[in-house]
Amino acid sequence: MANYNMVNLAIIGASGAVGQELLKILQERKFPCNSLRLFGSSRSAGTSYMFNGEPIVVEELTPATSFEGVDIAFASAGASTSRQYAEQITKYGTILIDNSSAFRMDEDVPLVVPEINPEDAFQALEEGSRHIIANPNCTTIIMAVVLNAVEPLSHIKRVHVATYQSASGAGAQAMQELQEQYNQIARGEQPTVQRFAHQLAYNVIPHIDVFADGDYTKEELKMYNETRKIMHSDIRVSATCVRVPTLRAHSEAVWCELQHPLSLDIIRQAIAEAPGCELVEPYPMPLDRSGLDKVAVGRLRKDLADDHSFSFFCVGDQIRKGAALNAIQIAESLLDKINE
Repeated sequence: MANYNMVNLAIIGASGAVGQELLKILQERKFPCNSLRLFGSSRSAGTSYMFNGEPIVVEELTPATSFEGVDIAFASAGASTSRQYAEQITKYGTILIDNSSAFRMDEDVPLVVPEINPEDAFQALEEGSRHIIANPNCTTIIMAVVLNAVEPLSHIKRVHVATYQSASGAGAQAMQELQEQYNQIARGEQPTVQRFAHQLAYNVIPHIDVFADGDYTKEELKMYNETRKIMHSDIRVSATCVRVPTLRAHSEAVWCELQHPLSLDIIRQAIAEAPGCELVEPYPMPLDRSGLDKVAVGRLRKDLADDHSFSFFCVGDQIRKGAALNAIQIAESLLDKINE
């Protein structure tokens, strides 16, 4: 990989919500970028976006596209695109930081949240590796950052979580659909339903992704499997994932069973001091957390039915920490390692 101050980047899926956030955060954090290439579908090819004061035109991603000379590529164009182009992207040693579900549970692909397991990402730098690092699911990241603050004090055995996931988790067009549904209903029209299983306006939908084993959805199973892989733990997570009619930032109500009981003061202090976390009392709300980097935690309380357990409510911007920011933090950890 190139020197820290001469990193060549690429973004696949540049026109999407996460791609646009990647552009924004790279500039905010003054990421050491020598060059940047943007890729998208035939629909977005030719569109230009400003980056560090210069326009960059989106190139169409095709089987003929070469990534030679690119050090790090961020992919956020969906699992099928990532699977189709991963070998092509990494052919010349490019590190692929992938935001889709394509490789998350592959044994030879690290799944990384930099506040928890940054060292896992370094596997992708090794000769003979696949040069792929997976970005976890947004709901997993938001919860795991908080769990990691408590885990060193007492092993977390079990978690029950109910998520309240905003429309933006389904993409920019889903946000537009929610807003249009409200407008259509106000006009007395039948609301358009395309991006969700049902009308989302004035509703909540306990159904995200497709149903799988045991009548859990794939989104819920991701929280079980990914949390265990990231934390290198036997933690057991049972999730109910719900789409709610908010535009941006996901919320989660979390119940944790500990190996050994801890006082609420100790838990509160650990979370307040943990990287990536912010204690917001009495509680955070998605309206206040959109566009912010840290996962906000409130409603901390002991469980009335179990002395070993406690509960909390957390909110995180899933486009930032749940996707784009986490990917960029992975890249930053790689550069820090190279330049030690």
